Amino acid sequence: MTPVSSKQYADDVSLLMVLIDTNPLFWSSTAAPLSFSKFLSQVLSFVNSVLLLNQLNQVMVIATGLNSCDYIYDSSSGPTTPMFETLLQKLEDFVAKDEELNKDDSVDGIGSSLLSGSLSMALCYIQRVFRSGSLHPHPRILCMHGSQDGSGQYVAIMNSIFSAQRSMVPIDSCVIGSQHSAFLQQASYITGGVYLKPQQPDGLFQYLTTVFATDLHSRSYLHLPKPVGVDFRASCFCHKNTIDMGYICSVCLSIFCKHHKKCSTCGSAFGQPQTNVSTTDQKKKAP
Repeated sequence: MTPVSSKQYADDVSLLMVLIDTNPLFWSSTAAPLSFSKFLSQVLSFVNSVLLLNQLNQVMVIATGLNSCDYIYDSSSGPTTPMFETLLQKLEDFVAKDEELNKDDSVDGIGSSLLSGSLSMALCYIQRVFRSGSLHPHPRILCMHGSQDGSGQYVAIMNSIFSAQRSMVPIDSCVIGSQHSAFLQQASYITGGVYLKPQQPDGLFQYLTTVFATDLHSRSYLHLPKPVGVDFRASCFCHKNTIDMGYICSVCLSIFCKHHKKCSTCGSAFGQPQTNVSTTDQKKKAP
């Protein structure tokens, strides 16, 4: 990803990428604080309010499913009102196709949405906007996420986070599930975005308009929510489990929960753990 160029519109013009979690297993579970229809209606009202704030604002909506992702709305392609009807139709078609793909795969619990895919699609769209003309709005990403983190997506998500950081694209996070998201906590912290888990999900529209509708320039004058703590734990490459301590390959920086003779990523040979050797040496030198 190339850094953001200096040819931008005024400070209050935004390109907002909205990533919607459409995981049907999540929305039909007890972890969902509200129904999907209520959630979607408040999100669409928020999108409409962003477009009304400035006629140059642009919004792209990406659906994040269990097995796939897709662009379902682009404000720059036509009028707002007819496009919302098209959005609902595209979203319905997307959910149906995503559920069809999920029939062949067994998923435990509510599963994890393909967040890594939707982040990659958002960053690719932003780069295309940068190259489309001499002027472009200020880009940012808003993740409307509810599903649990998928440890198997750790590497891909971290790559997207660092690409967004290099391109100076903030990743905002609005977590609507019952648990916090360690991935999105790290994404917002590293890229300078806002992380929020609404205390009253029924008032989601108010949270969205007061926190996430503001442009990047106006944020410097506001007291936006700050996360109490950030979970920086990583997922091991061998078992895809979240770990507190592990072994890191000095060549490719792969993370493992147990000591291995060889790195499964780059093939580098590992030596024996140094902790046991140092402890033995200390015992020999002791009087």
